[in-house]
Formats: sequence, structure tokens, C-alpha cells
Amino acid sequence: MAELNKNDKTAFIAIVGRPNVGKSSLLNCMLGQKIAIVSNKPQTTRNRIMGVMTEGDTQLVFIDTPGMHKPRTELGKYMVRSISESVAGVDACLLVTEAGREITQTEENLMERFKAMDIPAVLAINKTDTLKEKPELMKQILTYSSKFDFNAVVPVSAQNGNGIDDLKAELKALAQEGGHFFEDDTLTDQPERVLAAEMIREKILRLLDKEIPHGTAVVVERMKTRSDNNIIDLDATIYCEKESHKGIIIGKKGAMLKKIGTFARQDMENFFDCKINLTLWVKVKEDWRNRAGLLRSMGYDKSDFDS
Repeated sequence: MAELNKNDKTAFIAIVGRPNVGKSSLLNCMLGQKIAIVSNKPQTTRNRIMGVMTEGDTQLVFIDTPGMHKPRTELGKYMVRSISESVAGVDACLLVTEAGREITQTEENLMERFKAMDIPAVLAINKTDTLKEKPELMKQILTYSSKFDFNAVVPVSAQNGNGIDDLKAELKALAQEGGHFFEDDTLTDQPERVLAAEMIREKILRLLDKEIPHGTAVVVERMKTRSDNNIIDLDATIYCEKESHKGIIIGKKGAMLKKIGTFARQDMENFFDCKINLTLWVKVKEDWRNRAGLLRSMGYDKSDFDS
């Protein structure tokens, strides 16, 4: 908890929307630092990820949620429940949608939830850099505004940064006096081991095709800084569901695993600002996404699996 100055203002804001609309990219863009992994595959985000932005007397605490989807596994159920929990405990919501797309039932349901909970919300229409016709954007704004009385509707592009300052200004307007919740230099509540594991998982998502990435999880087994120099020794295990998947992740003569490790290590060194000695292992755990005990051991240790 930060030192309390009651004149400082804070708002807790849940970032919600369909899968693959750019919620995590938008969070990273607003923070000016990458804390949430991104890929072009739906359901990249599995856990709620908290990002903290403090500018002057205003602190915005973002909760990046998994994309709202129909769950098919125990892991999927956990992801959807985490969205409900996030929306229930915030001051406002940021609904992210994609430019040029029709409104979906998922988004209709989210807006109905905003109404039922009487919670303010801002709409961010992302990926405007991909839109060629401006009238199409105006039509989309009118459609969403007819469904819910948003505090603001802001067209943005997480890709090139357009509209981000306007979006931050609208979100800051939702902050209330009472002090900052986190120290002003806080960026995220995620433990370093979780951040490192997510960096590895992002590379798997980006480098491997089809269903294999969604059947993988990463657990950091050891993360220790050497006492004599600025090097972190990090051992991580990649879990997959089939022996055939293990072979693909490792690749011919270990080439794919080496590629995953190289790109992940580069990200870690940039984020942690030190040298990383990374060792990766691959193990098979059949149907781990439906096994509550394994899910808990991999860090999804919420009571949701018992409900």
C-alpha cells in the first residue's frame, strides 16, 4: 500500500471484451511497458493480469481479463469465472472491441452486466489502423452507443498509439480521491516467476501452429540471482498434452525449443535488465486442462475449480 495522500485519485478498471480484440496490447500500450503477452491467437490471456499506471496525482489500476468465450475445459471455466470476478470488484470497465466488426452477443451480454451492476464504462474501438472507411467507424460508434450509455467512446490503435492519450484522459476522469493503492513506481502485481513463464508461453503461441499452443502451460521451477554477478539462472518446464506435441515443441535436433528459449530470453533480459541463463524442459501431462489438481500446481490455484 502506498503512502496515503487523500487528494490523490485512483480507479480500478477491468479490461473486458471478446478474444483477440487487442486487450493485452492496449494495456501494454497505455503502460508504456509490456507486461501482458500478446499473440494473434484467441484466448492468449489466461489469468487476470494487473497493470498499474501512475501519472501525477492519478493512478489507474487495470485488470486485463481473458477474452469472453464459451468454455470447453476446466481451464476455460476458470478463465470465464475470472472475468466475472474482475467486473464485480472494479470502479469502471473498459470494453474493447475491434474496428469494423459487428456487435456480438458476448458484447451485448457484457453491456447488460454493466447496466445490472450500474457500473460506468468506456468503449475503446481498437485496430482503427486497419479501417479504410471512416463512415464505417461512425456507424459502429452509433450502434454501440444505442446499446449502452458509455462515459466515452474512443477510437484507438494499440499498434501505432493513435488515440491512446485520449483514452487515458477519459479513464482518468473516472478516478476518485482517496489516495493511491500502489506505490507510484509499481507496474504490475504479477510475481517475477509468472512474468517469466508468460514470456515463454508467448513464444510458444507465436512460433507453433494450430492447437498445440493452447495445450501448453509453462511453470518456472527455479529463478535465482547469482550472488557474484547480475545473472539470473532460470529453469522452466513446458507442459503439453501429447507425446507427438512434445516432439514438435522440441523440434528437429532441439531447434524449435532453442528458438523458443532464445526469443524468451531476449524478452526477459529486456524486462529484468540483466543476463538470463535459461534452461527449458518439455514434459507430457495428458489432458491437464481438465485436471484440477494439475491446474492448481501450475498456478491456477483458485477455488473456482471446486465450484
